Amino acid sequence: MARIAGVTIPSDKRIVIALTYIHGIGPTTSKKILKQVDIDESVRVKDLTIDQENIVRTVVEKEYRVEGELRRDVSGNIKRLKEIGSYRGSRHTKRLPARGQRTKTNSRTVRGNKRSTAGSGRRTISKT
Repeated sequence: MARIAGVTIPSDKRIVIALTYIHGIGPTTSKKILKQVDIDESVRVKDLTIDQENIVRTVVEKEYRVEGELRRDVSGNIKRLKEIGSYRGSRHTKRLPARGQRTKTNSRTVRGNKRSTAGSGRRTISKT
């Protein structure tokens, strides 16, 4: 099990997929990293040598904003929007969608309006 940027990535998956377990690295960035360090995408994490693992670790930690640093930046941006009183900030405060999605039918669980499905509407007759 390899640890990169404080995340234990699964050893049985291909390295291109395993890198996406790190917050801030998606499929495109993962492919770009592997091309940069010249590692084949089809290699499994358990088959990586220690040198290859260290090279990937240094590239990810030096050149990309990942995990805690990225989360801190995002939360700081949201906090700034709330402080300046912007519309998006008020939507974040109310825990509603901030990018124009509809709320009449969607985002029910976000709004706390979770409805259970109705039954057939037929009552059971008690035998007394």
